Amino acid sequence: MRNVVVTGLGFITSIGNDKATVSRSLRELTHGIAVYDRFEEAGERIHLTGKVKDFDVSAIDPEDWTYPERYALKREQIRAMAPHVLYAHCALVQAVEDAGLSPDDISNPDTGLFASSAGSARLLSHHMNRLKKLGLRRASPMGVVSSVTGTLTFNLVALHKILGASGGFVSACASSNHALGYAWDTIALGRQERIIVIGAEDGDLETILPFGAMRALSPDAEPPGSRPFDKSRNGFVGTGGATALVLESEECAAARGAPVYGRFSGWGQASDGYNVAISHPEGDGLARATELALKATGTAASEVDYINAHATSTPIGDTSELKAIRKVFGTGGPAISSTKALTGHGLSLASAMEAGFTLLGMKEGFTPGSAHITEMDPEGADLNIIRETLDKGPQVALSNSSGFGGANVVTVFKSA
Repeated sequence: MRNVVVTGLGFITSIGNDKATVSRSLRELTHGIAVYDRFEEAGERIHLTGKVKDFDVSAIDPEDWTYPERYALKREQIRAMAPHVLYAHCALVQAVEDAGLSPDDISNPDTGLFASSAGSARLLSHHMNRLKKLGLRRASPMGVVSSVTGTLTFNLVALHKILGASGGFVSACASSNHALGYAWDTIALGRQERIIVIGAEDGDLETILPFGAMRALSPDAEPPGSRPFDKSRNGFVGTGGATALVLESEECAAARGAPVYGRFSGWGQASDGYNVAISHPEGDGLARATELALKATGTAASEVDYINAHATSTPIGDTSELKAIRKVFGTGGPAISSTKALTGHGLSLASAMEAGFTLLGMKEGFTPGSAHITEMDPEGADLNIIRETLDKGPQVALSNSSGFGGANVVTVFKSA
């Protein structure tokens, strides 16, 4: 099995649209959560979102969107996109530049792309309503490829001329950790030299508000709203954007003298087999996924010095995860934080975004704290939940994710 390293990162997030801004936000615990006008207009009890700045993708027609000029696209390129596809394209451009890759490095049979998103609920609804109201002749020929779940993969593979393996992963909030895991398998087994992994979401009313019907969203009227591990937490704040990671075989990266953020050592996954929407109350599935990840990577529990927790700020979910961590690591243990306190919950985007944050801290020498804890949940009082950013990067870190149906994925990163 070959070693896998991460050589490039790209971010379009509520806490920054480039690596330097994201790093500063993580160090200073600066959140990106704001009141969202469309929630206010809908008259619902939900108010907040993790807001992506410098993009206006509110129009249905992509030609009316505004976004940073450096990412300019032609009409024939953007017309089949959903907002999250644009975010992902921008993040991919950053990651490719960061890794020092040329167009020929990207468009060759040794480079693939794995992506994760839930599609575009807003565009799917718009195109279906138009078709039913006006008929096929007035419906957009791009309606399907711009809106369904695979739109992210369809567009990026075509736009960037990907010739290697490609595919999409859909497991709700564990989606982009699944994409990372299977990318690791593909490279470690020698099937590809390089995989670009991307998680992205629109992060608009149609993406986020349905979770309000599940009583999963924070009703807070003012930021931050997202308070993982806080005793009074009352739900998550949704967000959109994209994160791209370039994964390569260690030999490939070394041959071209590429920068390395860290080694992606492997992963583990397990299911709860419990409930369609709620985590197992004792965290059994996540604990098993963690144990499998440690076993697969030859890592002792005592070696892990940081866990970027899935912790979304829901009362049930955070408690379940804390119990899972305690089962594997006992009391005390590694530093734990949830960066969703700063960004909000990115759904399919979350795992890729948080893996990127973890690797950024590993490379630059910091461990992000868990913000907005006023009173610690007693369930976490005997664990090492850090409230301030540490001026030391982790040497061995886990990134946790849990999705609907009890899908749990844990990825393991080690300092290079």
